[in-house]
Amino acid sequence: MPEKRTMERARRDKAEGKAPSTQAGEFVREEIDHIREGKHGARSARQAIAIGLSKARKAGVDLPPPKEGTTSSATRKSAKRAYEQGQGKAPKRRTSPRRSRATKAALKREGSAAGSKSALARQGRAAAKRRTPASRSAASRRASQTKGPRRRSAAAKKAARTRAGAT
Repeated sequence: MPEKRTMERARRDKAEGKAPSTQAGEFVREEIDHIREGKHGARSARQAIAIGLSKARKAGVDLPPPKEGTTSSATRKSAKRAYEQGQGKAPKRRTSPRRSRATKAALKREGSAAGSKSALARQGRAAAKRRTPASRSAASRRASQTKGPRRRSAAAKKAARTRAGAT
C-alpha cells in the first residue's frame, strides 16, 4: 500500500498535467526510499523501479503496460494485471497472506545496494543509451512545457553550468 504522501504527490503531478510516467515516478521514489531505509532490499535498481511502477499502476496511474517486443511476456502480463486492477476492471482478489509474507521475506533477504546513487545512475545511463538522441531531446522538450517559467529558468542555468564544466 503506497504512503498517503506519495498518493498526494502523484495526484498533484496529474493536476499539473504531467505525464503518467512522471506521476509513477513518485511511487518509484518511495520504493527507493524504502530500500535506503532498510525496510527491504532489491536485487537491482531495475527491480526497485519495477516494484514502484507496479504500485503506481495498482494505485490508478494511467500507465499502460509495455508494448509487445519491449519486455518479456511475463512482465507484460503482470503489468497488464496491475493496470487493470488500478483502472477498476480486474476483479480485486484478496492477496494470499502466505504469498505476501513470502514476497516480503524474499525482498528482505536482498541487499540495499540497488538503492544507491551509483546503481540508479548506472541504470539511468543504460536506459538512456537505448533511446535515440531525438527521442531524448523530445522528452526534455515535453518536460519543459509543464515546468513553469521559474523552474525552466533554473533548469536552463543548471544546463549552462553543466556545459561549462564539461568542456
